[in-house]
Amino acid sequence: MRILFVLHDPPYGTERTYNGLRWAAQMMTTGASNEVRVFLFGDAVASVQDGQSTPNGFYNVGRMVQGLVEHGASVGSCGTCLDARGIDEKRLVKGCHRSSMKELAAWTEWADKAINI
Repeated sequence: MRILFVLHDPPYGTERTYNGLRWAAQMMTTGASNEVRVFLFGDAVASVQDGQSTPNGFYNVGRMVQGLVEHGASVGSCGTCLDARGIDEKRLVKGCHRSSMKELAAWTEWADKAINI
């Protein structure tokens, strides 16, 4: 199954993005044939900033995203949202990329299921 996760919330302060990333990771391990793509909008684009430092025992969404990429997920961040927050694509977690509405539209057509969190 091809699954698209679209995340909107900031990486910290709520747990929506954290739980969306957990869900995406679980879907990658639940079915060997599952393919996952994650698109980040709004404050969720901060999730892919490299070098996040969190207290011991606290989740780190940057590492979570890196794990998804290492296991084959595609992760794109809205370019307009990155610009609005002053996040340069050089500061993104390795394997994540600056994306666009055009790519999101293509990913939506690719997906068997789209989950909007």
